[in-house]
Amino acid sequence: MTSASIKIQNLKCHGCANTITTQLSKLTGIDKVEVSNETDQVSFIYNSREALASAKKKLSNLGYPVEGEANPLPKKAKSFVSCAVGRVSK
Repeated sequence: MTSASIKIQNLKCHGCANTITTQLSKLTGIDKVEVSNETDQVSFIYNSREALASAKKKLSNLGYPVEGEANPLPKKAKSFVSCAVGRVSK
């Protein structure tokens, strides 16, 4: 098991953090997900390169691409939807 700390884009609030934590925790090979709104970072434990790649892809699909990746308007819009879902499902 290896740990990762990834800086992401579009993180706005605890609703976002809730969605990210919930969705990444569902992935095989990902454990102990933590999100820091102060640093815009997601930290977790992963057990393979595939699991790490899967987590990055999931973040991007939710609207939270890794810092440095393209962040077009559709991704920003997805992050607002993910944020709303995270607020409702708390």
